[in-house]
Amino acid sequence: MNFDVEINVTLTNKIIFSFIIFVSPLMVLPAAMASQNSVLGDAWNTLSDNVSQTWNEPQHYDLYVPAITWHARFAYDKEKTDRYNERPWGIGFGQTRWDESGNWHGLYLMAFKDSYNKWEPIGGYGWEKIWRPLRDDNFRLGLGYTLGATARDNWKYIPIPVILPLASVGYGPATFQMTYIPGTYNNGNVYFAWLRFQF
Repeated sequence: MNFDVEINVTLTNKIIFSFIIFVSPLMVLPAAMASQNSVLGDAWNTLSDNVSQTWNEPQHYDLYVPAITWHARFAYDKEKTDRYNERPWGIGFGQTRWDESGNWHGLYLMAFKDSYNKWEPIGGYGWEKIWRPLRDDNFRLGLGYTLGATARDNWKYIPIPVILPLASVGYGPATFQMTYIPGTYNNGNVYFAWLRFQF
C-alpha cells in the first residue's frame, strides 16, 4: 500500500469513526436516561426516537452540494479573508423523513473544502420546523438545528461535536439550506450554505 492510499484509508476511517462516535449515541443514551423521567430525559428520548426513525424509515434520499462559505467581514482581518477559501467544493448524501406535522428530519454525511482548502467531513442529524406560507404547498421555509460531528485538517482530524442552527428555503425537491458558525474575532463567524436535492 503506498503512502497516498494509506492517508486516504486513514482519513476515511476517521470520518466513519466521527459519525459513529457522535451520532450513534443519540440512539442509545436515552434508554439510560428514560428512568429519570426528567425534562432532559424526555428531550433525549424524543431526539433518539427521531434519529432512529429517520434512520430506519427514510422517505427520500438526498444529494448535498456545498454552495458557499462566507467569513463575516466584521469579524476578520482583511489579510485573512483575502486568503481564505469561500468556494466549498464537495458533495454529500443523506436521507429525509417528513413527520406527521410536515417537519423535516434528516441524516447526512458531507465532505467539502474548508477555509484552508482542505477536506472537512461533517455528519449528523438535522431537524427543521417547516412553514408553508403560500397556497402552493411546494414552497416552504424552515428553521431548526443540526447536531453531529466534524473533523478538520488544522485540528489533525480529531472528531469535534457540533450543534448549529439551521434555516432553509425550499421549493419542490430542491432546498437551499444554511447555518452560521459563531465565533470570536478571526475565528468562526462563518456562514455556510448548501443545496439539498431530494430524490
